[in-house]
Amino acid sequence: MAIHNATPGSNGDVYIPLEERNGEESVVFFTRDLSADGLRKAFAKVADRLEGKVAIKLHTGEQHGPNIIPREWVAELVEKDLPEATIVETNTYYAGDRDTTEKHLETLKVNGWTFCPVDITDDKGYVEWPVEGGKWFDTMAVGASLENYDSMLTLTHFKGHAMGGFGGSNKNIGIGCASGKEGKKWIHTQTSDNGKTWGGQWSVANEELMEKITESTKATIDHFGERVVYINVMRNMSVSCDCEGTSAQPVVTPNVGILASTDICAIDTACVDLVLTMTHEGLVHNHDLEERMSSRHGFRQLEYMHELGMGNWRYQLLDLDNAEEPVSLSDAVAHVVPFEG
Repeated sequence: MAIHNATPGSNGDVYIPLEERNGEESVVFFTRDLSADGLRKAFAKVADRLEGKVAIKLHTGEQHGPNIIPREWVAELVEKDLPEATIVETNTYYAGDRDTTEKHLETLKVNGWTFCPVDITDDKGYVEWPVEGGKWFDTMAVGASLENYDSMLTLTHFKGHAMGGFGGSNKNIGIGCASGKEGKKWIHTQTSDNGKTWGGQWSVANEELMEKITESTKATIDHFGERVVYINVMRNMSVSCDCEGTSAQPVVTPNVGILASTDICAIDTACVDLVLTMTHEGLVHNHDLEERMSSRHGFRQLEYMHELGMGNWRYQLLDLDNAEEPVSLSDAVAHVVPFEG
């Protein structure tokens, strides 16, 4: 373990529009079809990257969480496209229904994640994977059994987050693969190289938190290389994370669709852009999720992924509902209607 005191970036509360970003473009696939069929359609565009033993990194949620990805969608995907896959999770840093493996397994049953194997990867401890180019970490503690997998499908419910501003693929991996009692502590609590902590359990916030989450993610995606792909489901997007379960804030942001990519920076950036397009162009009268992203300085996640070479924050959005023709952000959300639950 090597943890450094570094200087975080700034302006994580400032949104940089697509036309003002630099660098190359990646491809992000998009469908408005929020169903099991839509999920499988999106998956088909990135499936060829996966080989061997496949891990599905999924946020399975607290008990009875109302906004998680419908388990019947995932069950159909597994049955028809990934019959040998395993859902992977880690225990939580906070006290609750998932902070021990025993309680976590019970929560999985309550929430219906029983149609395929689920591996609590830090049940037997952790391993440290290198963080190449990180300024906060040299290594990150991830669940030990994550080393048993050859490929990873990152299947993410895109939504808000109490501390991260938003939870996309970056948060799903960066927090979700970090071991519960080690990696998550390094990210969320001021921690020295000898393990001494100060400032309290949630003492890291704003740009520093975004950068630490991102460096944790980098350790995992560097490990899998080209054998990791990303799907973000823009449905039931409360400003609250699925870790808040039934306490999540009501959903007011309209449902949008499903995105898929081989570029983590591009897919998370596209989701943020779609949310902000809805509000800035007056398509819906809702600013809650944008305010959550800005007030927590969450935009720093996108810029830091780009800075670390984890992907491109410029992209071309291809419409799976219209022969994979390029689609503008405005046209991609022209169909949205106010959320009705």
